[in-house]
Amino acid sequence: MFWFTQGLCFLPVFLVVWSSSTFIISYLIAIYRRDVDLIFPYISDTAAKPPESCIFGLMTFISACAGIFTIYARYKFVEKLGEETGVKRTCLNRTALVGGLLSCLSMCIVATFQEIAVRVVHDIGAILFFVSGVVYIILQSVISYQTHPFGSSSSLYRVRSGIALLAALAFFPAVICAYWVKQSELIRDPDDKDYPFYLASAVCEWVVAFSFILFFLTYIDDFKVFTLRVKTELEKSS
Repeated sequence: MFWFTQGLCFLPVFLVVWSSSTFIISYLIAIYRRDVDLIFPYISDTAAKPPESCIFGLMTFISACAGIFTIYARYKFVEKLGEETGVKRTCLNRTALVGGLLSCLSMCIVATFQEIAVRVVHDIGAILFFVSGVVYIILQSVISYQTHPFGSSSSLYRVRSGIALLAALAFFPAVICAYWVKQSELIRDPDDKDYPFYLASAVCEWVVAFSFILFFLTYIDDFKVFTLRVKTELEKSS
């Protein structure tokens, strides 16, 4: 049996590979077409113009669907873990589920409303995505700590906590520096006064995005040990 066929670990594997490919492919196409700067453009800038915007939108929607399945599977795993061990974190687990699902919905908003078309909606979706995403991985790190050693090893919850801390620390300069960016062109002039703010914000945005991806990478071992089954029942007619 191949390792990626054990349990449900194919879910986080697919999510990590597909999400990484989404960012990288749209970036490479945008660079090839010279639509953005080579060095750290905003992720949204790499998907602002067709055809990269079309590819980014489709791949992001698939990533969001994979994210929903993965987040729900993690929720059920923690729920079952609580039933088996008596270490129940129902409220925390449900809050994390809501945050994770909101993050997936926000991904679709960001991909559907490009920044050069409907900037306000795009920016709202981006803020929701990053805020709910950071909240989700922080809560899951707390859950990993509280369910140790049943739900994860000590090294694993430390890794998750480190990734969550990195994402949280990178989120604030990404937003704060973006506030001081006045230019909206996709190709930036390094001599612009706001260019340092733009570069710092873009770098932090990439750090947050790939922190999310790395966090889901830590789910692989957990997902090897459980499966989900759908039970179908027919209601009897009166």
